[in-house]
Amino acid sequence: MDSSTIKIIVLSIYLLGMILIGFFYYKKTSDFSDYVLGGRKLGSWTAALSAQASDMSGWLLIGLPGTAYLSGIDASWIAIGLAIGTYINWKIVAKRLRSYTEIAGDSLTLSDYFENRFRDDTHILRVVSALVIIVFFAVYTSAQFAAGAKLFETLMGIEYRTALILGAAVIIIYTFLGGFMAVSFTDFIQGMLMFFALAIVPFVMVVEIGGFGATFDKMAAVDPHYLDMFRAVGGGGTISFIAIVSNMAWGLGYFGQPHILARFMAIHSKEAIKKARIIAMVWVIISLCAAVLVGVFGRVYFSEMLSDPEKIFMFSVDSLFIPVIAGVLLAAILAASMSTADSQLLVTASSISEDIFKKYIQKNASDAEMIWIGRIAVVGIALIAMFLAFDPNSSVFGLVSYAWAGLGASFGPLIIVSLFWNRANKWGAIAGMITGALTVIIWKQLANISSAAIFSLYEIVPAFLLSLLAIYVVSTATKEPSSEIIDEFNKAAQ
Repeated sequence: MDSSTIKIIVLSIYLLGMILIGFFYYKKTSDFSDYVLGGRKLGSWTAALSAQASDMSGWLLIGLPGTAYLSGIDASWIAIGLAIGTYINWKIVAKRLRSYTEIAGDSLTLSDYFENRFRDDTHILRVVSALVIIVFFAVYTSAQFAAGAKLFETLMGIEYRTALILGAAVIIIYTFLGGFMAVSFTDFIQGMLMFFALAIVPFVMVVEIGGFGATFDKMAAVDPHYLDMFRAVGGGGTISFIAIVSNMAWGLGYFGQPHILARFMAIHSKEAIKKARIIAMVWVIISLCAAVLVGVFGRVYFSEMLSDPEKIFMFSVDSLFIPVIAGVLLAAILAASMSTADSQLLVTASSISEDIFKKYIQKNASDAEMIWIGRIAVVGIALIAMFLAFDPNSSVFGLVSYAWAGLGASFGPLIIVSLFWNRANKWGAIAGMITGALTVIIWKQLANISSAAIFSLYEIVPAFLLSLLAIYVVSTATKEPSSEIIDEFNKAAQ
């Protein structure tokens, strides 16, 4: 049996296992709360690993190593920003969001929470937040489908679009069937797989190169600035302040990612959050460091420059390990993309069913109807994401970057303000959300047509700041929240 066949068999067993988990939880899904939030029963380990696995996505094994392969160790600025953002999110947002979403009408989705928190009888907040989720998650999910397709294309030698359909089909099946618990449990398994794959590959690579001394010497020979976090490779001079800020600003995105925040909402108790935070931080720090090392070590492990740097992890695994182990490690790429795509599909489906269908189409919809609308929405959004990823030249890093900024700037400032400032009102919330989303879209377009240095700044930075400003200005210029809202805020704070 040749090596490709062995790796395909290993991946097939892995994919079958994910589908069986979906069938298992299909039988355990009794109401809509189970389908979208697992009845708020997640344990610390599952919450931590499913949050981080769904957070990092195929970007962790494809986009980040590819960036490090090209630019060297300065890709670490992104990793530093993400690690800081992860910690702050678990430290200051998780516990209060868990309490507040339960107190505010037992909110099941972010849109639910915003409407209940601000008593928005106009339903504008619900509609705008649902649209933001649908638009940016369609882009985000397309990046995960592209990551899976690149793996199948490289491993099986099949055409990219065929590979795209194959990978997407598996994700759709188990998300369609099992809902939140299937997604969270598969994400837990996939998070473990991603962690061990990233921990192993760079060190085996160093051994093959000839040890750390030989590796660093060869990296210096590639470019004297390859190991300098403040100097650009290729004679580009000192890395600009804007570039460093842009890379570290990825950490701002954490506060507004619905698929991560859903884990905070679903954890079984506030007391479990501290343990989950420790688990999450260990996972994140080691995984991010290893992902950067895969890229920089890979630049010297392969003598020829790769045509697609985002495949560096795939080529490294294929070259370093026997077929059975390679198949298991390559499954980590599927794990990374699937763990994010399934979470994003579920959040989007929940928004469509809860925030649009039940509110505007069938107000008396039963739990059974809501579950099936959610499942239909999973398929619909997946088809849109597949369409967006249909170009074989799709950049996983670029797609994730845009969607991360859109969600982070639309929801992040509002999440923070809603939890820690009792003067915020629904008009400020609406203004902030719209400002954040539009700034990301407009800034990105200006960056594409303008050579001005300021537009090289990652769009999440101006969008996040302008969203905060809009919330403050509009809230203070309009009517104060009612005593009922203030009392609820104080209850959640305690």
